[in-house]
Amino acid sequence: MNTSNANAESAASILAGQDGMTGWQEDLYRDLHAHPELGNHEVRTATAAAEQLRAFGYQTAESVGTTGVIGTLRNGDGPVVLVRADMDALPVAEDTGLAYASTQTADDNGITVPVAHACGHDVHVSALLGAARLFAEARDAWAGTLIALFQPAEELADGARRMLDGGLAGLIPTPDVALAQHVLPFPSGTVGTRVGAVLTSADNLRITVFGRGGHGSAPNLTVDPVVLAAMIVVRLQTVVSRVVPPDELAVVTIGKLEAGTKSNIIGDHAVLELNIRTYSEGTRRVIVTAIERIVRAECEASDSPQPPSFEYYEHYPVTINDVGVTETVAAAFAEHFGVDAIELPRQTASEDFSEIPDALGVPYTYWGVGGADPVAYREATKAGRVAQDIPSNHSPRFAPQLEPTLRTATAAIVVAATAWLAPS
Repeated sequence: MNTSNANAESAASILAGQDGMTGWQEDLYRDLHAHPELGNHEVRTATAAAEQLRAFGYQTAESVGTTGVIGTLRNGDGPVVLVRADMDALPVAEDTGLAYASTQTADDNGITVPVAHACGHDVHVSALLGAARLFAEARDAWAGTLIALFQPAEELADGARRMLDGGLAGLIPTPDVALAQHVLPFPSGTVGTRVGAVLTSADNLRITVFGRGGHGSAPNLTVDPVVLAAMIVVRLQTVVSRVVPPDELAVVTIGKLEAGTKSNIIGDHAVLELNIRTYSEGTRRVIVTAIERIVRAECEASDSPQPPSFEYYEHYPVTINDVGVTETVAAAFAEHFGVDAIELPRQTASEDFSEIPDALGVPYTYWGVGGADPVAYREATKAGRVAQDIPSNHSPRFAPQLEPTLRTATAAIVVAATAWLAPS
């Protein structure tokens, strides 16, 4: 028997138990979806994950970093495979119409905000717990050690780092490989892999520019920070189109502009918040240099009374899939999923998952799982309306089609992990 056949048989044996847990897993997902929690506050979610892992026979470590949970299942000699799921939700008001839609609110730095799983992390938690249960119930079909890692605060870009700082490396055996996945707005039932750079780096940047306040009736006696900020916003639209080389992918988004207090008052400052995404450090440096040059020049042109300030925060690294690991997983997916195993296009989203395997010195791969209704996706594609009709991650309308998304995401973990954990 060749290795690929052994891996496929191992995965099939483990997945034979999938039908018997469908009701449990779907109920778990609905409960998680209805009770989302913001980053570093995932107490309920982490407790549920830890309780399930213990029930399956995993050795657990809890409150790693903040709310991180680790489950380790040793099953004889063999490789060590780490699989990660992120747990946090977003400050978004859900608008899906689902019977189990979130109505939760939470305190976010002193402000009450709505909270929803608008990015699919509830799918990730449910799928990893489902896979963890399947591995626990089919120990004769695999050999080695499975580590199920539930990470907080991916949306804040500090969850992975907090777990590492909280002693993650000393709580687990050193993995041979690390795996992660994300539900995305392409057809449910499909899985996508990609060798090399798959997710961009991301930096958030807060810029404060300064004016000279005064009465709205006498703008000539002021330096208006609203006009200054507006000119910066317009000029920054040229960074990607006129500074970044045409063959390089990059995104610069001004997501927030705040200035003033009243219609007839000219304030003394404005705050802009930007998001920068690139696939290379070189392009990142080009963009950062251009942004700072433009901002300083506009402040000079407006006679700003003091230089602007730049605050960089929430950095995500580039996610670069290991060639060998990704090719191994892609082959296993092709064997199991057939035509539904696709090549994942490069994504301009960002992740902090890679900080964990990078810190541990472990190769990794990160793949996508489709969550959109296939019929709706096909019709939207024909009409050229995918962007309008298929809700993307972080949209208030984002909610993956429950099945086969959950089943596929669970199977993907099992199939990928058994590429290493199949008995020799």
